[in-house]
Amino acid sequence: MIKKLFFAFSLALFLLIGLAAVWGWQQLHQPLQLDTSRNIDVPAGRGFMQVAQQLEREGLVQHLLPLRLWLRLTQDPAAIRAGEYRLEPGLSLMELKSLLESGQVVQYSLTIPEGRTFNDFRARLAAAPYLEPLTAEWTEAEIMAALGQPDQPAEGWFFPSTYVYHKGMRDLDILRQAHQRMQRLLETVWAERQEPLPYASPYEALIMASIIERETGAPHERRDIAGVFVRRLERGMRLQTDPTVIYGMGDRYQGRITRRDLREPTPWNTYVIHGLPPTPIALPGEAALRASVDPAPGETYYFVARGDGTHHFSRTLQEHNRAVRQYQLNRREDYRSWPAPANTETPADD
Repeated sequence: MIKKLFFAFSLALFLLIGLAAVWGWQQLHQPLQLDTSRNIDVPAGRGFMQVAQQLEREGLVQHLLPLRLWLRLTQDPAAIRAGEYRLEPGLSLMELKSLLESGQVVQYSLTIPEGRTFNDFRARLAAAPYLEPLTAEWTEAEIMAALGQPDQPAEGWFFPSTYVYHKGMRDLDILRQAHQRMQRLLETVWAERQEPLPYASPYEALIMASIIERETGAPHERRDIAGVFVRRLERGMRLQTDPTVIYGMGDRYQGRITRRDLREPTPWNTYVIHGLPPTPIALPGEAALRASVDPAPGETYYFVARGDGTHHFSRTLQEHNRAVRQYQLNRREDYRSWPAPANTETPADD
């Protein structure tokens, strides 16, 4: 009789333990009480059990006892990583644990278009959500010093691209990535350059690339634009390119340049100075950089915007003047040039 009772008790206990194990397993693997996705912040030093307790207080987890027992029985340290994580409907406690251990934090992106200036870059950094604005009050010189190029102007030295970051990263981290990418790319294209070229250094190629970037948005024209500028440099002709005038005007530029602007002696005004300006005028992309060191051969020395985003190239001044009359003095209603329509230049006037 005693044996039968003991057997029955043991069987009941075994069944009870089994049912408890099944229930606990279900609790560990059933979805959190989430209707929509949401983000959570996991500070440094916080353990998984603390995160789970926070979710329990918010009503996303019903029972934590199975998790406590499982962590104790397995002696799992649950070494999670700090950061911001996105919780999606259907996520279980165990899947959450794997997510927090993986370090797959929420990522954001910041795009810097080709042809923008360094000031534009800084403005976009300042507006980027969840990016720590470490350099917001820094001068340009302080930024370049932090990047290892003291006394070097910042313009042109940052590669325009899309950068991915996570909450807690600093704007200096993005600046460093963009700076290093531009340095590596410039070193590469300079090593592959065509010879001879009228540049004394890779920096002069960077300056030329920035002008090419601002002159055209048509990819097939970049080498042709580079060819015109290289030939003009070789013959001692002024570059006479409007984007350099606009850059020298700074905040005074409001969408149009006048003949008076063309005559103003700023360091960047290539209607006044000979050779290249002292610094880049924008952040050039890879195609413009490659065009600067691989200009298209030819005999053209002039070009003018057609109004459809492309240019008419001319060999002689007479041909160029005819093209100016055709495309600039009799503009079509949908005329556009590079940069974007909002910044379209108008014919110079007094």
